[in-house]
Amino acid sequence: MHYPSKEQFLKLSKKGNLIPISMEIMADLETPVSAYLKIASGSKHSFLLESVEGQEKLARYSFLAQDPDLILKTKNRQAEIVFLKNGKKRTEKRIIKDTPLSIVREILAKYKLVEMPQLPPFIGGMVGFLGYDVVRFFERLPNKPKDDLKLPDMYLVLSKDVIIFDHLNHKITLVSSAHIDMKASPQKKLREYDNSVKKINKMAEKLKQPLSVKKASQKAKKFVQLRPHSNVSKAQFKKIVSLAKNEIRKGEIIQVVLSQRFSAKINTDALNVYRSLRLLNPSPYMYYLNFDGVQIVGSSPELLIRCENNIVATRPIAGTRRRGKTEAEDKKLEQELLNDPKEKAEHIMLVDLGRNDLGRVCRRGTVKVSEFMNVERYSHVMHIVSNVQGHLRSDKDALDVLQASFPAGTVSGAPKIRAMEIIDRLENVSRGPYAGCIGYFSFSGNLDSCITIRTIVISKNRAYTQAGAGIVADSVPENEYKETLNKAKAQLTAIELAHKSL
Repeated sequence: MHYPSKEQFLKLSKKGNLIPISMEIMADLETPVSAYLKIASGSKHSFLLESVEGQEKLARYSFLAQDPDLILKTKNRQAEIVFLKNGKKRTEKRIIKDTPLSIVREILAKYKLVEMPQLPPFIGGMVGFLGYDVVRFFERLPNKPKDDLKLPDMYLVLSKDVIIFDHLNHKITLVSSAHIDMKASPQKKLREYDNSVKKINKMAEKLKQPLSVKKASQKAKKFVQLRPHSNVSKAQFKKIVSLAKNEIRKGEIIQVVLSQRFSAKINTDALNVYRSLRLLNPSPYMYYLNFDGVQIVGSSPELLIRCENNIVATRPIAGTRRRGKTEAEDKKLEQELLNDPKEKAEHIMLVDLGRNDLGRVCRRGTVKVSEFMNVERYSHVMHIVSNVQGHLRSDKDALDVLQASFPAGTVSGAPKIRAMEIIDRLENVSRGPYAGCIGYFSFSGNLDSCITIRTIVISKNRAYTQAGAGIVADSVPENEYKETLNKAKAQLTAIELAHKSL
């Protein structure tokens, strides 16, 4: 049964021009991955977003969609908007005069959502990634390193049709939002209602079909031992750590995050890599973006910014240890982490940076640290985590919040601008998607985004993953190098597992 009814729909059409039509079905025999294979196979643009609310817990929601209504790509100051409707395509190119987020704001402003409280937190909007270099629109950073991957700086798709898994209640909600002209006749409005109902029924029919063996297997080609290559040697990485420490001694910065990027040839389907990473390293943010020849596969532990019903939150992660081989060793490493003066000082500094970022967009006196220095465990590492939140100012929106917080201090440093200038000088290639963010801007005005870490970028049969370490005054170059290896381990293991097992 579809909700709302036609009569209810016409009443709701006086409240806004975007009305979600939905239908619930049982989810006991379906998984997000099997649904994705049935729905999105063959689509040039599709996504699967999953969320684990806390460490090592079951995900509540999974979201998937394909064939968007609009695609937005930006590179430097060039923007391309592709409008897709009823099989027709129209492309608009423009120069970015302000920031790429201004275009996002302009696009979303055309939709006035009629909210349905019974529906999940995300029922459609813009989904995708902002690469690290988007910060160049917010701050003056003149010395951009070589851009060897040549990927878009920002890549978002707009979807009005979404499939939502509720794993707690074992149901699937199919949503298609009808975009209407509020001044149109009831007959014209109901045509849009009927179109949305048809889309929902088509999704439901696809989900009823058995999964073909060909789609389900997606076997890897002959696997050759994975040989990841880094963009820097061990000696080079240790050298840039020493150079960064010189800047700290001179008083230029307190901390800076330096990274290395690993790459390897890939001979398996990118979705297999996602399935492996999902199994190996379940995290608060898991995502598979298939964007016309580029796939982003990730399992990020770290919220960048969330803005929901005018409550803004960020969750700094800083301080890392490898996981222990036994429970006793795990607890010993946790205590060692919490008692390490370097790790504690780095974490407190980044919590302060998060408070400062939120203070730029939140009401005075509302920014609080709601959780402080908890340890969270993931497959290969454990981290110190805190939570900072505040109330959004009435003259700001979710996009202002993102701009104020981008990029995270945990992947740049402090003071942030000077740290980014030093990153530009010491790292030899542009970061691309790494250290930017992935998430959604919903039609309701909410935002949920994670930092693009523990992430694999797949392009032209190569997989790339990047990992960083926070450099402070007493950093030991050898230890910082090992930290980047530990942080990259889950991704590299996932690539290998995808070739061998799936």
